[in-house]
Amino acid sequence: MRTLAAAAADAATCTMCRLAEGRTQVVFGVGDPDADLLFIGEAPGFHEDKQGEPFVGAAGQLLTRMLGEIDLKRQDVYIANVLMCRPPGNRDPLPDEIESCTPWLVEKISLIQPKVVCTLGNFATKFVLNTSQGITRLRGQTFPWHGRTVVPTFHPAAILHGGGEGSKQFEQLREDFALIKRTLEELRDPPEPAAAVPTVGAATAEEQLELF
Repeated sequence: MRTLAAAAADAATCTMCRLAEGRTQVVFGVGDPDADLLFIGEAPGFHEDKQGEPFVGAAGQLLTRMLGEIDLKRQDVYIANVLMCRPPGNRDPLPDEIESCTPWLVEKISLIQPKVVCTLGNFATKFVLNTSQGITRLRGQTFPWHGRTVVPTFHPAAILHGGGEGSKQFEQLREDFALIKRTLEELRDPPEPAAAVPTVGAATAEEQLELF
C-alpha cells in the first residue's frame, strides 16, 4: 500500500514545473499522516524553502498558537500547501505550476483522509472550493467537499501584515479556529442527519480534485 512517506520521497525529486530549478528543497508537508484536520496554504516562503517544512516562520508561529487555543499541537494535524516549491520572490503561483502540483495534493488528501480541511487565505480557498469569492465573504462558514468539511479562514501572514492581534481579522481568525474545533467534535460525534448544504462552486469535469 502506498504511504505518505513514499509519496514524500517521490515528490522530493519532482521536476514537473519550472519551480524545481530555483528551490532549495521540496516542502511536501508535515504532521500526522492520519490526521483528522488538514491545513492547506498557498506555497512555501523563504524559511520553508530552507527548512523543508511548511509554516515555520512568523506565520507558522501564529498557526501553532491558534492550534493551541483549540487544544491541538502541530503533530496532531497535517500542514501542506497548494504548491510544494517556493515561487521566486514569493510571487503568486502560475496556472501551469498549480496544474503540476495538484496531483501531489490529491494524493496527500487521499492518503491522509482528513475529516476537516482548513484553507488558509484567498488563494487556497478559491482553489479548493473552485470559487471566485474572497476569503472575507467565505470565512466563518463550513462547506461540504468530497465527503469532507472545508473551513476557510485568513492566512496567518495576512493577519501579521494587517494589524496583528489588535485587528478585527485576528478576532475572526480566533472565531474560525473555534469553528474548526466544533466541526471536528460534531464529525466525531455526529448529530442527526440534516439537509445537505450546496457547495460554493461547480467543479469542472477535468478538475483533478474530483479524483479522490
